[in-house]
Amino acid sequence: MTAWFADRALLPAGWADNVRIEADAEGNLILVQAQGSPSGATKLNGPVLPGMTNLHSHAFQRAMVGMAETRGPSEREDFWSWRQVMYGFVERLTPPQVQAIAGLLYAEMLEAGYTGVCEFHYLHHQPDGGFYPVRSELADRIVAAAQATGIGLTLLPVLYAQGGFGAKPTTEGQRRFRHDPEDFVALVRDLRTRHARSTQIRIGIAPHSLRAITKDGFLPVLSDLRADDPDMPVHIHIAEQIGEVNDCVAWCGRRPVEHLYDAYPVDPRWCLVHATHLNEGEVAAIAKSKAVVGLCATTEANLGDGLFPTPEFLAQDGVLGVGSDSHVTVDPAAELRLAEYGQRLTQRRRSIIASAERPSVGATLYAAALAGGAQAAGRPVGGLAPGQRADFLTLDDDHPLIGGRRGDIVTDSYIFGGDGRMVRDVWVGGQQFVSKGRHRARAQLAARWRAAMRG
Repeated sequence: MTAWFADRALLPAGWADNVRIEADAEGNLILVQAQGSPSGATKLNGPVLPGMTNLHSHAFQRAMVGMAETRGPSEREDFWSWRQVMYGFVERLTPPQVQAIAGLLYAEMLEAGYTGVCEFHYLHHQPDGGFYPVRSELADRIVAAAQATGIGLTLLPVLYAQGGFGAKPTTEGQRRFRHDPEDFVALVRDLRTRHARSTQIRIGIAPHSLRAITKDGFLPVLSDLRADDPDMPVHIHIAEQIGEVNDCVAWCGRRPVEHLYDAYPVDPRWCLVHATHLNEGEVAAIAKSKAVVGLCATTEANLGDGLFPTPEFLAQDGVLGVGSDSHVTVDPAAELRLAEYGQRLTQRRRSIIASAERPSVGATLYAAALAGGAQAAGRPVGGLAPGQRADFLTLDDDHPLIGGRRGDIVTDSYIFGGDGRMVRDVWVGGQQFVSKGRHRARAQLAARWRAAMRG
């Protein structure tokens, strides 16, 4: 048993004082007690927050940040032109480079306060589209990066079976992504078998998008893999772009979310990422199903995707979480802040994502993203309570916006006045990986990153 003592900590019921936290040898919380005893416990320096799950990541894209910010010959730069830059970049990546990029990224996530990540992993094959001698080569590199940094991992191998609505063939730029359903099932089962006993690794699946799968192709995959793991997380890109919505309507006469709910058994085990362009009926359908909506505000802003109707969704008890997707920013506070600021800019008023019952915007956002992230990850990481993982962080009590503050104003100060530099120390599964803002393996991980970038 390991014990810690915090002057103040954010518990499921809100902020509490003099909190004793205990974890077992496996990294699971066994006691969280307000007004507890400090006897034999390690004193924590600063307010304690539960660690946040980053529910949507494409790790390799961290290395292309800044490479797609130059206007090309097109009169209209958008997601589709950005995607062509990404295709060119991804052709060059080697397995060691994939691991090096993910390694430093995951350390950055931990330093920023993310203690878990859902890796939407669609880079599977060699540059010519052929299998590696070990078919899970690149998935194994992601796992190795997570293990080297200590971050909790929900690995989501991606099924990318076609190039567009109507079973269009994949393009040359997609050849490293494509899988036949049978090969995909074999890959997932192999990964599950090898990581079945891990408390830090969860295996789910991700049909890439409606344009990348067919109903006849995906439903058998879902059925087969659900038989092995009934609680398996399922993530999908959905309705990110107006062009995607229009293409779906032209193909089947239905909008993407409408078609998704007609064709597939969507439930709380699903996470719908970039559910940006919705009508009122689609908002209601997602909220009713209790599927998680994955907001990636900084990437959605970078790509010019649009703005999710967060207030309307939360008013219907919808479930949401946040991710950093292409990692133009690696900071949960920035994702939560932009989710609110986007609404303020369009509605021209303040304190929108809040309620009479929970007037603090920061507390509302953090609690929602914490719960939604844990649900999307399929891991017990939803807060400081017995039975959850011992994933938590301390904010820097020496920071001028944190020291001396108490209650929800701490959360509001962190989200609206700070960034990852406010995060002091971070524990995952009861082990400390970040001290005074720096990951314990940063020097080695940064050296591998630099070597990868030179390549």
